[in-house]
Amino acid sequence: MSQFFQIHPDNPQQRLIDKAVEIINGGGVIVYPTDSGYALGCHLGDKAAMERIRSIRQVDAKHNFTLVCRDLSEIALYAKVENNVYRLIKNHTPGPYTFILKATKEVPRRLQNPKRKTIGLRVPDNRIAQALLETLGKPLMSSTLILPGDDMPLTDPYDIRDTLEHHLELVIDGGYCGFEPTTVVEFTDDAPVVVRQGLGAVDMLLDL
Repeated sequence: MSQFFQIHPDNPQQRLIDKAVEIINGGGVIVYPTDSGYALGCHLGDKAAMERIRSIRQVDAKHNFTLVCRDLSEIALYAKVENNVYRLIKNHTPGPYTFILKATKEVPRRLQNPKRKTIGLRVPDNRIAQALLETLGKPLMSSTLILPGDDMPLTDPYDIRDTLEHHLELVIDGGYCGFEPTTVVEFTDDAPVVVRQGLGAVDMLLDL
């Protein structure tokens, strides 16, 4: 049965953040808030936890996970970023965007798109997520919390606990954080491509 932490959205309690990171490092799967809804997350190197997220979502091996990063320095470690793209991303982070970029050798092969060798990365504008990432010291491997058969993600932490308490180690209640997904932009060719229009505006992103 999962634990349930109520963490203040503006002033996260560090003792609870520390306990959450212990759970992640111990192989746990968690639900945590971002600036575009709740997400499933686990340790970057934990293949078993990743498979559990796939099982919860009922997605196959082709499902693309996102690396949720604390800042641009982590993005540059895990993705190949041209200078003009770096400047553009800098102007839009933290924020509700997922950027698809060519992966570096630091990204485990199982997380890359098998054909294009790309990875999705984002820097969320959410204090709880940022506190988790800062304490963890590396990205979270994440997936939006949309259950099989649903079109929209779960938004109520109590509903999440009731539905998934036997499949998770932790649910973090960070209050209401919306349900609109991130805007996904791919930067692997000459011009950026909007893969999904979500919460973030795209006008300036396409101005390369």
